[in-house]
Amino acid sequence: MSIDFRTNEEPEALGEFSQPPAPVNRRLTRGQLVRRRFFRNRGAVVGLAVIGVLVLLAVFGSSLLPWQYDQRDVGQYYKAPSARHLFGTTQAGFDVMARTVRGLGKSLVIGFMVAVIQTTLAALVGSSAAYLGGWYEKAWLWVIDLMLVLPSFFLIAVISQGGPKGSYAWLLLVVLLAAFGWQLSARVVRSLSMSVKEREYVAAARFMGLSTPRLLVRHIVPNIASMLIVDVCLGVGYAILGEAGLSYFGYGVQAPDTSLGTLIAEGALSTTIAPWIFLAPASVLVLLVMSVNALGDGLRDALDPTSMAGGQA
Repeated sequence: MSIDFRTNEEPEALGEFSQPPAPVNRRLTRGQLVRRRFFRNRGAVVGLAVIGVLVLLAVFGSSLLPWQYDQRDVGQYYKAPSARHLFGTTQAGFDVMARTVRGLGKSLVIGFMVAVIQTTLAALVGSSAAYLGGWYEKAWLWVIDLMLVLPSFFLIAVISQGGPKGSYAWLLLVVLLAAFGWQLSARVVRSLSMSVKEREYVAAARFMGLSTPRLLVRHIVPNIASMLIVDVCLGVGYAILGEAGLSYFGYGVQAPDTSLGTLIAEGALSTTIAPWIFLAPASVLVLLVMSVNALGDGLRDALDPTSMAGGQA
């Protein structure tokens, strides 16, 4: 005769000691890690937000403002900020806010174009010099060293003064700023490409008969893309400051067009009697450059896996 020792409470008793299933750890992609690290950087997020507001203002501001940048308000000369003119007026009766918005848009366009062109040149020259080596690399290094010692500011000033005039004369300024701004970045790209070209997948692509331009574009440049993204972002700030400096001395954007540097130069002549003409574009320029630098620093820390600025992933 067998005795059954099981009771009705056995299922509940066993349930007390049962463990819940272990959570499954989902691996984050590189893009998700970069976004998480970036948005943990408050300075970078604030910089991105400020840049977004300034870009929207530059794009849509002229259509929302009651005054155009080249529209005079007859009789309203050197007027302080008021409900009629929020940032005041200039000595010629122009609305300072409308001209600041116009100058902001022009400076943003110039800065972005210069940054993209000079980073593209740096990527092509630096990666090709590192991959091909030999006389090709030595020739480009000699060109880079030569251009680094040239007085670029004075050369740009002289060339721009002798260039074409008109509404598209600022394109020459873009070309000149980009032509004298890619050398240091090219050296960094060359150093990074020296290590990339020794990797197995590059050697495999070479043995498969892939041409040099395709190999550079498909395998070497994409592996240093994080550095290039940061270089574009920081290059915008440097280009805007370069354009502002040249325009301040009369070698950049010419009338009737305007930029932040041109407005600062106009306002500097009347700082003591009408400071709002100077303060409005100068404040926008400082805010823009600081935001661009904060965004660039945030991207650099987010893309660099060894940096602890964005916290642990």
